[in-house]
Amino acid sequence: MNHNLKIAILLINIVVCSIQTHAQPVPAIEENIPYLMIFGNNSEKEWGDDDFSQVFFFLIPEGYKQPFYIHTFDPEVGGKHDELNGVFDTQISYEFYGGKTCWSEPDAQKENPFGKYKSGKLISSKTFGQDNKYDDNWYVFGPFNPTEGELVSKFGGYIFKMIIEGVKGDDGNMYRFYISSDITKRISIEGTNAFAYEYSFRMHDNPSQISHIYPYIDDKTISVNQTNFDWDNDGFIRIVSVARKGQIEKVSGDNNWAESSFKIIPDEVNSSLDIQFIKKKQEPVKNNNVVIFVKNQYGELLPFYTIPIGGVPKYKYTIGVKQKE
Repeated sequence: MNHNLKIAILLINIVVCSIQTHAQPVPAIEENIPYLMIFGNNSEKEWGDDDFSQVFFFLIPEGYKQPFYIHTFDPEVGGKHDELNGVFDTQISYEFYGGKTCWSEPDAQKENPFGKYKSGKLISSKTFGQDNKYDDNWYVFGPFNPTEGELVSKFGGYIFKMIIEGVKGDDGNMYRFYISSDITKRISIEGTNAFAYEYSFRMHDNPSQISHIYPYIDDKTISVNQTNFDWDNDGFIRIVSVARKGQIEKVSGDNNWAESSFKIIPDEVNSSLDIQFIKKKQEPVKNNNVVIFVKNQYGELLPFYTIPIGGVPKYKYTIGVKQKE
């Protein structure tokens, strides 16, 4: 084995080990999103939250039989990572659901918190206000039995649901999750993933940092419509796929919505799209909070997987070679 090949294999092993070790953060490393975001329900929507609610689904593989935990980073409202509006007076509730209709209830898969979106069995809940104990620190939900979730064969595992809502106040809460097999350490569970049908998140302040989300395109999707809220005209949104080098989408201004549609190319079916959020270089917006969702031609929301199905899509360009005469 030559020296260059040995180096290549070593680098591949390092990348694989890194993915296996850090596969469970939500948002994931591949997304480069600093924080999920939610505001208290008395907040003005121009701060970047359209409905003061976020729903995340967690997939635990059917073959995993041990307890698991949801580590939540900075769940409280009133410290280092949160957005102050006057004085901190906000409360955020976290409700964790399992049960047979946890995911399959149609209202649970909508972009707005209406109807029976709190379907399934409530397993655990906690409401946080300002709490120095959990400022810039972790709170652990669990332990949970994997079989308490909703078994969905097409996902190959059990699905659980976390509903995060601003129930009081007008401040912003920035937070993250980590799915772990251990109560004190953040240890990944192979095959686990998380997804949402609407994303509410904080952008980076640094314009050199590009954030990503990865909606999955199944075999019944022939066109998609992306809708974003309160982008503040902070640059542009670009879509990359295995067949699309970079298509620019419409972006929203302050406290309004924008949407655009495009057809799916056959090569993009059964793969993920890479929706990239690229800030403007000159006078980028600080503390920019954004909401986005994507629907297919039937008006059905497409899930955003924190770990993109099939991997991060890379544009596969071809070079035409003219035969020499």
